[in-house]
Amino acid sequence: MSAFMKMTKLVKSVFIVTSLLFFVSVHAALAPVPSPPKIAAKSFLLIDADSGRVLAEKNIDKKIEPASITKLMTAYVVYKELEAGRLSLEEKVTISKKAWRMKGSKMFLEVGKQVTIEDLLKGLIIQSGNDASVALAEHIAGSESAFADLMNQYGQSLGMLGTNFVNSTGWPDKKHLTTAKDIATLAKVVINEFPEHYKLYAVKEYSFNGIKQYNRNKLLWRDKTVDGIKTGHTESAGYCLVSSALRNDMRLIAVVLGTRSEKARANVSQSLLSYGFRFYESNKLYSAGEGLNKTRIWKGDSENLNLGLQEDLHVTIPRGQYKHLDAVMDVNKDIEAPVQKGQQLGTVRVTLHGEEIISRPLVALQSVGEGSIWQRTKDQIIQLFQ
Repeated sequence: MSAFMKMTKLVKSVFIVTSLLFFVSVHAALAPVPSPPKIAAKSFLLIDADSGRVLAEKNIDKKIEPASITKLMTAYVVYKELEAGRLSLEEKVTISKKAWRMKGSKMFLEVGKQVTIEDLLKGLIIQSGNDASVALAEHIAGSESAFADLMNQYGQSLGMLGTNFVNSTGWPDKKHLTTAKDIATLAKVVINEFPEHYKLYAVKEYSFNGIKQYNRNKLLWRDKTVDGIKTGHTESAGYCLVSSALRNDMRLIAVVLGTRSEKARANVSQSLLSYGFRFYESNKLYSAGEGLNKTRIWKGDSENLNLGLQEDLHVTIPRGQYKHLDAVMDVNKDIEAPVQKGQQLGTVRVTLHGEEIISRPLVALQSVGEGSIWQRTKDQIIQLFQ
């Protein structure tokens, strides 16, 4: 065999090996994520709590009765009252006959007795007490119907456009409706805005009036990473569960509505959480207020302007794909003073394998006022020549 033929054969071999390696590397980089598990429920939703990315869904805008998951909003209203200083945990509530007479799950309040807001919250969240829910509603708004109006106002402000609350408990009513999407929105807000109050959702048992009751969220016993959130059940709504788990700084929220049994709602919720953690990862790329770009500002009392984000930027991607992320910052040209803090002056775009997966506004991290007459004139001349 001639030297030329040997060299040709060698080149062909190298080409084949290189092509195979390239195919394998590309195939590995683009390895598909399997479809979510099949869930026997009226609707369900799985999201990352930080990025908000949807990982699995079914009928997320379908309006259905939420049963006791309603109490997640009842508690949220209480948190907002506490935050505003209009309520305190030590404050005592006199229990009405209406609260005392409530059927269904209860913490066994006694009419005429006084109970603290803190104890009522525990009864509401851990024991899912309908009596606690009504007692809180009446104390805050004067009546349960007025409290429901307050719940709806907060819901609208959070963008829960598919929700209408009629009561504070989730007691069956054809007009008392919500969606999986809206519940996930509310759960995300409760977790992120009120982390200290959220800890109560992980408590497994609570005793009041000499009666010990256990949290109905069975995942708290099954999975140590699960720390909430709320169960619900009525004949019309079926068995419902909104759950959340935190593993290695990644938090997922699963909403499952309308399953056939208590066991089923726990099993399918666990399946969704396991799917999300196994096949996805969440990464924080940038922090709110972090200077990401320093740009020239014209005709101002300062020549430089720092740009950044108003909120932390998280991305949720298939596992092992972080190295393929890329971020581009598009900044407006010829920015002139005055500029107000928080004013959008560009965009951060994050891509995975060249495809945009998320974008966020780039904003001014400080205000810059107009410069002196001399500074404005000088900058105008420079701009003309540039």
